[in-house]
Amino acid sequence: MINRLAASNLPADVPQFLRSQAAVDEIEYLGPEPDRWRSRAEPELSAAQAPEHFIDLELADALGPLPHKRLDFEAEVFAAHQRPETIGLQPWETDEVWERLKAAMRQYRAMVAAKEDTTPVEAAIVLYAGWLGHYVGDGSQPLHVTVKYNGWVGPNPNGYTTDHQIHYQFESPFVAANIHAPDVQAKMTPAKPIEGDMFDAYVAYLRHTATYVEKVYQLDKVGGFVGAGTSESRDFTAARLADGASMLRDMIYTAWIDSAQPAPDPYAGK
Repeated sequence: MINRLAASNLPADVPQFLRSQAAVDEIEYLGPEPDRWRSRAEPELSAAQAPEHFIDLELADALGPLPHKRLDFEAEVFAAHQRPETIGLQPWETDEVWERLKAAMRQYRAMVAAKEDTTPVEAAIVLYAGWLGHYVGDGSQPLHVTVKYNGWVGPNPNGYTTDHQIHYQFESPFVAANIHAPDVQAKMTPAKPIEGDMFDAYVAYLRHTATYVEKVYQLDKVGGFVGAGTSESRDFTAARLADGASMLRDMIYTAWIDSAQPAPDPYAGK
């Protein structure tokens, strides 16, 4: 739903091929693609990319400010005698896929200027946009950014659930049964380019998502994700999906705008 709504609401100055029905359908299909890589049939792939779906911000922040480069963060994690797969790599994977999208869009511009066939690069752009959507969607779900990802941990004076059911129940059966695209679209923000550094902007998005962690548990405690839930839980969930769809749309749009800038000369200053 996040991928379809993002692709369906791209501004008119994005290339037409990316706004076509075929592209929207493919971007929607690709939304769950990284979850299709989480099979025991491909154990190395599953192990390598599993941490890219989440980040436990409490653990990551304990190491200091988040560096922009994945390997710098992993070095900090290993120096602290921890493992990246226990903390998560969500913002780095998302930023890297976004940069792939921007690079492909820059190539598209060059091929248009050279009057070359852009069909191959169009396919790459659609792939990266759909792939990106999975992680941006994960980032809109509060339980993807906390150690409390599937049951409350630590002091629990309010008696929130500690069962390992809340994550799946909230984001899967409840959404499928109760949340519809028009409910989400009505809550999307107007399209706009994202200003400043994309990694910083995306981390800010994750931190905003994290402000709703306890709200998820509060809604769960009153049966908000059972059956039809409550009007408050349905409204809350639609708003979370709308935040994801708006962010994904704006990241795709920003990649298009930023792709107009020439790539720096790799040999400059050497």
